[in-house]
Amino acid sequence: MKETLKRFPLLKQLLSMRSDLLLTRSSAEAQLRVQKEQYTLTLLGQARYADPKRLNRYEAQVYSQNGEDGIIAEIFSRIGTTNRLFVEFGAGDGTENNSAYLLLKGWSGFWFDGDDGNLRSMHEKFEKPIAAGQLVVAKEFFTAENALETLTKYGVPADFDLLSLDVDRNTSWIWRGLKQLRPRVAVIEYNAHIPPQDDWEIPYAAEKIWDGTMMYGAGLLTFEQIGRGLGYALVGCDLSGSNAFFVREDLIGERFCSPYTAANHFEPIRLFLGRRWGHRRGFEV
Repeated sequence: MKETLKRFPLLKQLLSMRSDLLLTRSSAEAQLRVQKEQYTLTLLGQARYADPKRLNRYEAQVYSQNGEDGIIAEIFSRIGTTNRLFVEFGAGDGTENNSAYLLLKGWSGFWFDGDDGNLRSMHEKFEKPIAAGQLVVAKEFFTAENALETLTKYGVPADFDLLSLDVDRNTSWIWRGLKQLRPRVAVIEYNAHIPPQDDWEIPYAAEKIWDGTMMYGAGLLTFEQIGRGLGYALVGCDLSGSNAFFVREDLIGERFCSPYTAANHFEPIRLFLGRRWGHRRGFEV
């Protein structure tokens, strides 16, 4: 290699430039990580987050896209669990969702997704829990009309611990369609483009999917109202402005930060807070 570099000085120069570029990129990425952590600590230093009943200080990421894993763990530390069963709509490839960490902790449940590539990935990476009956993976396209019937087909009970719902466009309409289910906790994607004082929801179209724009789901106030109608209280949102957390009203007590309103718990879009560092995700049971 040394002889080659002597014969081709331009190659040596290009390799040196590439090395410098990689070091610069690595340094910039490390600096960005530090800045994100500093921003988060500054944000949590605001008076609004001082209430120990507020959930944001407990945010942590294991498999979740943002801080959902930590918030879910904290909620169940307050209200307890029953059958340790989860149901997740829009589970992705299984390595970045709201229930993979629960699976790692011995929970069981159901993952649904509409993408063939995601289904293949889940079957490959989670072969053991699937074979053991700990995890059911299925391709389904949910609508407000078929959601409950589809879950019944797979044997999902009415009472279980966690529902995670993220189907982009029609999320709010499908949640209404699951009114006969009684999960203890519901994690619902909301549209943080919509201000918390506005009651907005995308018009229902059963066969349509998200087009990649800001036109999806519903604002947090709409979800607050849907949740109240279903018997749930809004207890928090993650700092990234991605998910809202609801707890069944009979479990609330004095455990969470009131009032349980969009005005109190709204978080704007901060998708830049999504963490992408640490070791590569793996799964083994």
